[in-house]
Amino acid sequence: MSMYYVDDVEDNLIFSDTMVALRMMRGQFPHIDKVTVEPFILRSQLYSSVKDRTQVDRELESLKREKVLRIFKLNTGQDDHAVMFMEDYLNQMKRAVKSMEAKKQSVLPVFEWFEVHVIHSKPEPCIGHQELCSLLSIGGKVKDEDISLLINAGLLTRQLIDPDMYWFAIPNIGSLLKALTQGRKEVMSLLNRKKYKEMMLSLVEKKRLRFSPLDIRFHLRDLLGSGHLKTLHTPGGIVIRVVKD
Repeated sequence: MSMYYVDDVEDNLIFSDTMVALRMMRGQFPHIDKVTVEPFILRSQLYSSVKDRTQVDRELESLKREKVLRIFKLNTGQDDHAVMFMEDYLNQMKRAVKSMEAKKQSVLPVFEWFEVHVIHSKPEPCIGHQELCSLLSIGGKVKDEDISLLINAGLLTRQLIDPDMYWFAIPNIGSLLKALTQGRKEVMSLLNRKKYKEMMLSLVEKKRLRFSPLDIRFHLRDLLGSGHLKTLHTPGGIVIRVVKD
């Protein structure tokens, strides 16, 4: 399988815009057994595929405002953001709601209020407690346990610095956040063990990762876009090299 990011990060096949890159990466999202998470794209991956970062940020902002997609701050301890098409996010949400309602054995109206009154009117990645309650109350009377239901379903996480603020979250993404962190470490350690901290891309792409079900392409795009790795053209082919601190 040829790996598109080789040319993406260079001059030949850079995507003309963010939407083309998003659609392509959505289609290439790894299929993972026993994990039901809709495809998401990291902002760093877009940075490795569209030459102009300012253009990426500008186009993401307008796609977010047009409700084509949502952007989520990921709980990885780093400045990681995931982009998910709105349709995929709503499907992911429906699955989480279904499982929560099956557990509670009842239909829980707060989830419909959340979708109709909060998600569609609040494109930002976070929301304050007061605003959340006031938007939910358009649907009906909000109780404390309603907020707990949203947190338990994985739709919101409390911010550590300010417990009155919540991040919007992607339900069931926990195992993939662990895979993301472990896969990054594994790829970096593979390259750092080499004498010149570099490898031919053709050899790197054949590697199967032991600690991450996300494929090597997913991790390379991320590490190239975040500036941990870079590509070099040599007569023998493309080389991936660790960027020195």
